[in-house]
Amino acid sequence: MINTIIFDFGDIFINLDKQATVNALKKLGLSEWNEDLNQLNMQFETGKISRENFLLGFQKHIPNASIDQILSAWNAILLDFPLYRLEFLQKISKKYRLFLLSNTDSIHIDTFEQENGVSFYSDFYQCFERVYFSYEIGMRKPDPEVFNYLIKKYDLSEKRTLFVDDKKENTDAAHLLGLNVWNLQVGEEDVIDIFDKKIL
Repeated sequence: MINTIIFDFGDIFINLDKQATVNALKKLGLSEWNEDLNQLNMQFETGKISRENFLLGFQKHIPNASIDQILSAWNAILLDFPLYRLEFLQKISKKYRLFLLSNTDSIHIDTFEQENGVSFYSDFYQCFERVYFSYEIGMRKPDPEVFNYLIKKYDLSEKRTLFVDDKKENTDAAHLLGLNVWNLQVGEEDVIDIFDKKIL
């Protein structure tokens, strides 16, 4: 029987429009998303480079765009966080050990907190035993080390732990380590359907 749930954040609780950022960057003059930008993003998501160096790295590819314009384009991905999902979390937090594990960066988290306010994000974070953002811990999914870190630190039983994420590469990695997984299909499923899935 499941007693612990590790949740992803983006497209599980907060809605995202991943294409919006790419479109906004193209409007600023970016020809295409390339490997250099991919590496820049990975470094920023694991806290290896500063916010300033990340934005300056982008500016090299779109020299006519200002830092503020790049920042705005980067945040275009963030949409709304429906209240019913928070209420769902508050309800299940009384029954399960909950953790948040998200590949994200300081810009997106700062923006989420500013746009939703202290009361909302505090209520959200309080549902979890611990919140882990990749940029703070220097590890990101689907690397096995990040899952093993949680398992060891909190003495979790893989057989009694469920991992919920919208990216198949992440749920596949967790599954290989023996965790129960739900690869949530964005647009077709909602995290509040968890009991309908018969996985708890």
